[in-house]
Amino acid sequence: MARSAQVLGDEWKLLILRDLIDGPRRFTELERSVRGISPRTLSQRLRALQRDGLVECTAYAESPPRVEYRLTAMGREFVPIIEMMRAYGRRWLCREDEH
Repeated sequence: MARSAQVLGDEWKLLILRDLIDGPRRFTELERSVRGISPRTLSQRLRALQRDGLVECTAYAESPPRVEYRLTAMGREFVPIIEMMRAYGRRWLCREDEH
C-alpha cells in the first residue's frame, strides 16, 4: 500500500490518470485539462508515470510531430480506484453548490 501511495499519491498524477481514462491525449490536451499545472511539472509527472509503467507514450512521424499518452494495462487497472475516489469526493467532500 505504501508503494502505491508513493507512486500515485501526487495530486497531479491522479488528475493526469483521470484524464487518460477516456483514451489517448496529447500533451497540450492534458495541459488544458489539468488546470494549474505548469508544462514542466506535467512533463515530469508524465515521465514518472511512464517510468512506473502506468502510462505509455507514442510518437508519430508526422509534421508537425505528434505525441500521444495513454494508459497501459497497469494504468487501466487503476481506473476503478479513480472512479471510487471521484464518487467519494462527490458524496463526502463537495459542498452542495459544487454539484
